[in-house]
Amino acid sequence: MTSKHTVSTRMRRIVASSLVTATALAAVTSAVAPSALADGAPEGGPSEASVRAAGIQTTDAQRVDAAAVVRLDPTADVLLLSDHDFIHALWQKANDSGEKLEAVRVAAEQALASTAAGDHVRFIVTGIHEAYKLDQERERGKAEAERAARLAKSQVLLTIGIPSTPELLALSDDNFIRAVARNEASGPEVRAAALKALLGEAADWREFIVNGAREAHKRDLANELKELEEQNRKEAERRKEIERRKSAAALFRIEPGKAMLALSDDNFIRELLRQAPADLRGSELFAAGQRAALSTDPADWKEYIHTGADAAYKRDDEIRRKKIAEGNRRLAVQIQAAAERGGVNPNLVAAAKKALAAGDDDVARFLKPEAQYRLKRQSLMAGDVSQHARQSGEGRGRVLMSSGLADHSASADRQNATWVIVPSLAGEPGCYSFESVRNPGYYLRSGKAEEGSALRVETAADDRSAAFRNSASWCLRKPLEGGGVSFTQQSEMGPMWLAPGWGDVFARSNFAVTGPIGTGGTPEFGRRAAWRISAPLAP
Repeated sequence: MTSKHTVSTRMRRIVASSLVTATALAAVTSAVAPSALADGAPEGGPSEASVRAAGIQTTDAQRVDAAAVVRLDPTADVLLLSDHDFIHALWQKANDSGEKLEAVRVAAEQALASTAAGDHVRFIVTGIHEAYKLDQERERGKAEAERAARLAKSQVLLTIGIPSTPELLALSDDNFIRAVARNEASGPEVRAAALKALLGEAADWREFIVNGAREAHKRDLANELKELEEQNRKEAERRKEIERRKSAAALFRIEPGKAMLALSDDNFIRELLRQAPADLRGSELFAAGQRAALSTDPADWKEYIHTGADAAYKRDDEIRRKKIAEGNRRLAVQIQAAAERGGVNPNLVAAAKKALAAGDDDVARFLKPEAQYRLKRQSLMAGDVSQHARQSGEGRGRVLMSSGLADHSASADRQNATWVIVPSLAGEPGCYSFESVRNPGYYLRSGKAEEGSALRVETAADDRSAAFRNSASWCLRKPLEGGGVSFTQQSEMGPMWLAPGWGDVFARSNFAVTGPIGTGGTPEFGRRAAWRISAPLAP
């Protein structure tokens, strides 16, 4: 899929049917449209006539284009969602797609966190396509790196003289290195370099495949030729030249025959260029070969065969790595910025800063979906006491306040007091849901009504219903009193504040608080309804 999406025939029929509904609703929304459009809608956005209902400032065509990015079926019901709810539908599809649409997911979360209609319009009209372009660049870079890794293995086999088979090329990097080390064609230097690489990490394995095996094979040849030189210096030089040519040809993924190896230096280079695969024609390896072939100096031909081709191949590898690293860093910066604006994932912010400061490999590890999910872990502490909010046990149960929890506490207790803070299950901007670390898929939600207007807070499994997702969504608020943050959710009695009381956690109305917590609207209640987002007890 390209950044500019083709609207299918079926999508065009949906757009046409939705425009009928749009005409009927235009009269209702005509008074709303001018002010809404003034609230940050981008130039070239929809006209008043295209505004179909309150909260919709985008056209059907713009929505169909945006839906095509995440492969969302733009049914008539979807096209009648408000801009905000339409973005949430896009976010759900992007979230389900995982790492392939990571930039789209992050951009959608940023748009959902905003209450400005103009930000919603910008995301649907241009933002999703810009984010998708970044995702495409990252996917192309990853695919190119994976292809280059497979080709590097075939070059190792060609260089050393090991017959290439699909089974060998399909091995993981470490098992491929073990196979090379065991093969009788590998000399002592190759085997030693392979064993040294296996003692290291993934980066050491890749370095062996891309460069180390070839360089070790050169040392094996040098050692062998030293012995030959004592017997026949001329034969040694001939053997050395043949091996250098074979090594250069391997970089082009070519296995040269006797006739090709017997060519003059300049014609050997021309033959390399002629047989070069199409994907190498824009590479440094190919360009350096062209320069050498165009030269009239035999020294330039010799230099390319002996060292120049190898140096150009390394430059190509470095270019690929930098391209992937640049895309990864851009995405990591976006994730950091979004988490800083949200204010509920300081653990994610700290990890992003650390990865960006450390290097490209750390950024790549930071971007893995499993790492992103784990880094959203945080613990909640009451604002005025040193107590953590924790679930009472496995599965559904009460949420309690516990003191004395620390890094040395039992693992189960620390997991019970650690939550994954994710965007609101209900898709509300500025709101979040708290997933249990001990029981993934269980969320902190307001449950049954207790005495007065308090609702007991519990953990329960997400049944994907609107009622559950509303009860498990908590909106970030400034505290009524003191520092920290507060969380609320709307009810028939007005805003219900997440607050501890008598050892449990409740959702309480500020105007109906009785007992030790204080009476309605007091500073004491405000302090009690304030929370500190602390480091995760179970990182």
